[in-house]
Amino acid sequence: MNYYFNKKFAGIEFDEGIEMVTEELKKEGFGILTEVDVKATFKKKLDIDFRKYKILGACNPPSAFKALNAEHTIGLMLPCNVVVEEDEDGYISISAINPLATMQAADNKELIEVAKHISGKLKKVIDAL
Repeated sequence: MNYYFNKKFAGIEFDEGIEMVTEELKKEGFGILTEVDVKATFKKKLDIDFRKYKILGACNPPSAFKALNAEHTIGLMLPCNVVVEEDEDGYISISAINPLATMQAADNKELIEVAKHISGKLKKVIDAL
């Protein structure tokens, strides 16, 4: 089982990729809680030029509530991260975590059911792009 879902695009701009995935996430009940601009952070903190790379912290509140009730420390694995990056060839890659692959470590049947549900939603987001 792969720990992420991914699609690669030619002919779109980086910001367009952010907009596309944000819109698809909304359709599946996710909001963006955090946005980490890795390129800007590396430049500011390390004076290193890095490719365009953003980490979006997506949350589906009803599922997050269920997950936290099933396993109080699962917050360590929340929110569900989505990465938008530009590779060296100018392609835009959009990836989403597969929570089922990561949350199996908790060995909690109730949590696994939530993870299956969210994995299906995130796969649907990537497939819809």
